[in-house]
Amino acid sequence: MALNIETFSNRTGGSSLFKALSHPEAAAAAGPLIARLRGAGPVAIYDPLGQFATFLALYDIEAVQVTDVFVQDVEEIGRVLLDRPTRPVTELPSADFATLFVTAFDSARLVDQIRHLMPQDVEVVSLDQMRIPEDLLTNRRSYLAPLNFATNFAFFRDAEGHHTRVVTANYWSGYGATDPHVWATLFDEAGKRLATWRDPLPGAHASIVIDSAEVRRRFDLPAFTGQLFVHIVGAAGHDVVKYALDTYGDDASVLSCTHDANAWPADYYAGLPAPRDDETVVLWVQNSHPRAIPPGGVAVNLMGDDAVAPLDRAVPGFGTYRLDVAELLPAARWPQQVEVEAGKHFVRPRYEIWRGNGRQHIAHMNVERVDLEPDPRLPEIGNVVGKGFVLPAPIMPPERFRTFCLPTPMSRRLKALPIAAILHDADGTEVARHRFGVLRRRDSTALDVTDLLAQAGVRLDERGGHVELVYDFDGSVEGGREADGWLHAIFRYQDRSSGHEAETSFGSHIFNTVLTYRNEPQSYAGRPPGLSTRLFLRVGPADTETFCHLIYSASTPWHPHSATRLVLTDRDGHPVVERTVQIPCGGSLLFRVRHSFSEAELAAAGPDCYVLIRDLTCRLFGYHGLMHEDDGAFSLDHMFGF
Repeated sequence: MALNIETFSNRTGGSSLFKALSHPEAAAAAGPLIARLRGAGPVAIYDPLGQFATFLALYDIEAVQVTDVFVQDVEEIGRVLLDRPTRPVTELPSADFATLFVTAFDSARLVDQIRHLMPQDVEVVSLDQMRIPEDLLTNRRSYLAPLNFATNFAFFRDAEGHHTRVVTANYWSGYGATDPHVWATLFDEAGKRLATWRDPLPGAHASIVIDSAEVRRRFDLPAFTGQLFVHIVGAAGHDVVKYALDTYGDDASVLSCTHDANAWPADYYAGLPAPRDDETVVLWVQNSHPRAIPPGGVAVNLMGDDAVAPLDRAVPGFGTYRLDVAELLPAARWPQQVEVEAGKHFVRPRYEIWRGNGRQHIAHMNVERVDLEPDPRLPEIGNVVGKGFVLPAPIMPPERFRTFCLPTPMSRRLKALPIAAILHDADGTEVARHRFGVLRRRDSTALDVTDLLAQAGVRLDERGGHVELVYDFDGSVEGGREADGWLHAIFRYQDRSSGHEAETSFGSHIFNTVLTYRNEPQSYAGRPPGLSTRLFLRVGPADTETFCHLIYSASTPWHPHSATRLVLTDRDGHPVVERTVQIPCGGSLLFRVRHSFSEAELAAAGPDCYVLIRDLTCRLFGYHGLMHEDDGAFSLDHMFGF
């Protein structure tokens, strides 16, 4: 059973209640509160705002002697909570209780409204006893204001020569935040707190780096594999904590990357590839709540297969479990894909693939939508919006890299997926096309993009190119007109010499048209259409080469060339030097930071610098990565904007 909590709605956005209740500081205060209720004699519950169910999902109060549950909303009367029907709060005088537990924050006014209904000697407690410290609040007038809980989790490891690095920028001060700081807590595999600290954030747009090796030295910690909880205090503009996550090692062959976890736990995730014969695929199950995940609370199944394999063990609150997919699905093999029934127990999870050649890489799954129906209007909309929804991804230079594409059903109600892959060179010329036909839900069909190029007699140069997945509507085939706009795929890249791999996954968007459809083209600031670019390219350490692949997709014809600025920015957020590049509409640009900026310019920018990619004329989609040239190790993932 999924946790009975509201996390995210595509209509109203993210919920802050579950964040407020499951915050580590709130969880620490919950124990004394529940102990107080256990010793408080008969307890009546007053649930004026409908928040008791979320509290029950996250905390066990079985030992509390509850007599009645009262509500304020007439439409909630009779709802069953704790195996008893709720009663109107006007019946409070007829109840026999010693303590009233008001399940709401900012409860003073709510209590005053019913004080005349309570005996004078009744003790009143509320969720305010679980408030996090006042100095962690951004908006002290409204406790559940979303900006009070600008939080996220990150996979964090420093063990056996493997390290992790969280990198982002202080974009909150760019939106007007004054003196923000980061409050962080590190949990080990058992969910035990290893360290808690605060650090001031640097100035607006300055870089932020949290390195596991540095944290381990700072607090004299043993080796750990767990998760980092990050809370931005004093945030403005965004309650979303975005970051790039690099994994690196004492050995140069250890190099990979992924990105932020998406702070709202979901019912289902998809896009987990099954292993090849020489691989171990590890799903990192990381509990995002203080309450343990019970045995059977998480399960996996092959995409399109109703046979579910549960994880028959508990995962402690804030704990981490290393799940070898073969433990539960021993027969699963690439290109099959795995769905995860997560039950809202954790945010978007990470997975790692360990190969027989000793190489490994990290990536993430994506939220599988439960609220999305196929839209019968989409085929006709395509007559107006050109390509419509487009999912672009790099084709890395084929002389060195192989590129693979594996489409992924990413909504529970989707039964068929009619799609095609269009291959472009860097100038935007279509060089090949592959029609997948109509993929059924259980069909896992991987496209070897490199082989397709060879079969078409196409030789891309060192600039590479890109592939676009688009809907391929064919009314003559059953399911050939079924689409929901939530088109996803896994893109895998392999170095031909070293065998090192990287992979990324993402969803489709409508790009670069003034026409709008269902909040597309997506805009991060203001109403759609989003027709500009602001991307963050972190520059790696000196022993790595940073690269970036920008793609200028367009659903309808747009400006013939981009006007893209590459702004080398120092760690304090100050521009050092700027380059302007042009990308043809429908084309792409693969560049290396050390080729775009001189050694003197990079030295002036210093360590922890980054490149701000800015374009006011079009929306670009970007991928970034690092390389160790001598070893053949590299990383690749899509970028984030702010």
